[in-house]
Amino acid sequence: MGLALVEKVSTDIIIIGSGLAGLRAALEASRVSNGRLSVAVVTKTEVMRAHSVTAEGGTAAVLYPDEGDSYEVHAWDTVKGSDFLADQDAVEFFVTLCTEEMLLLEHWGCPWSRRPDGRIVQSKAGGLSFPRMLAAGAKTGFYEMRTLYDQLLRYDNVQKFEDYFVTSLVINGGRFQGVTALNIRSGALVAFTAKAGIIATGGAGRLYGSSTCSYNVTGDGLAIAYLAGIPLKDMEFVQFHPTGLVPSCILISEVCRGEGGYLVNRLGERFMQRYAPKVADLAPRDIVSRSIMKEIEEGRGLPGPEGMDYVLLDLRPMGRERIMERLPSIREIAMRHLNLDPCEEPLPVRPACHFTMGGIHCNSQGVTSVQGLWAAGEAGCVSIHGANRLGSNATSVCLVYGRLTGAAAAQLALEAREPMEAFDGYVREEESRIFSQLLGREGGGENPYELRRELWEAMDEYAFIFRSGGGLEEGLRKVRELKSRFNQIKVEDRSRVGNTELVNTLELGFMLDLAEVIFTGALARTESRGAHFRLDYPARDDEHWLRHTLAEYTLEGPKLSYIPVTITKWQPEERRY
Repeated sequence: MGLALVEKVSTDIIIIGSGLAGLRAALEASRVSNGRLSVAVVTKTEVMRAHSVTAEGGTAAVLYPDEGDSYEVHAWDTVKGSDFLADQDAVEFFVTLCTEEMLLLEHWGCPWSRRPDGRIVQSKAGGLSFPRMLAAGAKTGFYEMRTLYDQLLRYDNVQKFEDYFVTSLVINGGRFQGVTALNIRSGALVAFTAKAGIIATGGAGRLYGSSTCSYNVTGDGLAIAYLAGIPLKDMEFVQFHPTGLVPSCILISEVCRGEGGYLVNRLGERFMQRYAPKVADLAPRDIVSRSIMKEIEEGRGLPGPEGMDYVLLDLRPMGRERIMERLPSIREIAMRHLNLDPCEEPLPVRPACHFTMGGIHCNSQGVTSVQGLWAAGEAGCVSIHGANRLGSNATSVCLVYGRLTGAAAAQLALEAREPMEAFDGYVREEESRIFSQLLGREGGGENPYELRRELWEAMDEYAFIFRSGGGLEEGLRKVRELKSRFNQIKVEDRSRVGNTELVNTLELGFMLDLAEVIFTGALARTESRGAHFRLDYPARDDEHWLRHTLAEYTLEGPKLSYIPVTITKWQPEERRY
């Protein structure tokens, strides 16, 4: 198959991903350039189907210093919550921009929930010293996305490429040149050339079978960066949200506990008071998740389907009126999926994979090691979240770093020369990999969906909340076996138009690469910190492990190295809640 089947698109800025970070970057690039730059937003879904629309809880920002909150306290909460793995210079910079972003969304029409005095409601979340979480009902992500999308309609320089699956980065001489993407609808390979690029593809939560994430959250942006030689950072730190609905794992927002709901075990005990005496159910997510699993493993959970034992989240103390006012979508989820009314009965919940703390290695401005390429939102590891993200900081990071990277990319594009057009060699290699080696493979018989199921089982079994050296070794062995079997995959659907099996297979290849990085980093880190808890090394070890993990791609597997954590004012101490 020759290059006649390849389409070409030239643009000033390409943004991969259409979630909060991607749309905010597109909007800022348009604002900075006053619409003079062409901006391509490339997404494998429809724009408003990005996973960001599912964010329920809220977005962190200091709004009312007169009520006791401050940038200093927000930064301290974030650093402490990270188990001191966050880079403190980045955190201090980040918190000052959160407030500006929230006020911008307010001016653009985001329908924040209001107090009787007209001020924006701010709720509690795990690990926050003050109510700092802005919310728009329990559909915050959707309304933030809707607000950004509406603002983008003001600009005719932004072109949306929906149902385009980005398969590789094109880098020449250390400089970003563009990407290759599969047009899912037509089956053509598309070569995008650009002066600047932003990866805003979110995390890799669907590496796990038990996950609150949409099925399209497969870590594509992380994988294409890794395979292009850009290091991934701190990938062993995966967040598990304490309250995934059983058995579907649909997210039940932390707002539920912030508004007065609490967890109970089979005996009716409010067990979090044992594990976090000061804050109980509003401890950080890593602590609550471990506590739930300990209750279950010690026999104080309730039996669930397919071994999914659970505890209960009781919202009834809030009262029906408050549930209907503040959490109508949570009630709707429970009624629709379990035929259960949380106004009358508690919800069955257990931890599920929720967020990727690690990601593409970048600095406090989102700059990667490749000239002209940035990473924003969950895809980029700045590092703000460190070993454990605080609830409500994720959407803030998406907005802040969408803004920063969009502005920086626009400035570069305004000054840069025309994008390079002559990278046919890169495109030929990618075309051969996808259409000849994968889609056109005659031999083999491995089923991509079976391999994905086995990957989910390995991640849920060996890289979950409690880890051990033996389990991580077995998980790594399994992933490498799956990678070997992936080379014998047969895509049954040979068509090029709308071939979702081909897309799922490409996603699986990326997922296997990322899973190998997670297991390798977790096995090497012989301590417990934040969401990474080793049963064989249960203590935090600041002497040896107060450092970030970098994983670089090699044909033999991830090559690990380490860099120090940036500390500005807060020395590590024991986390007590």
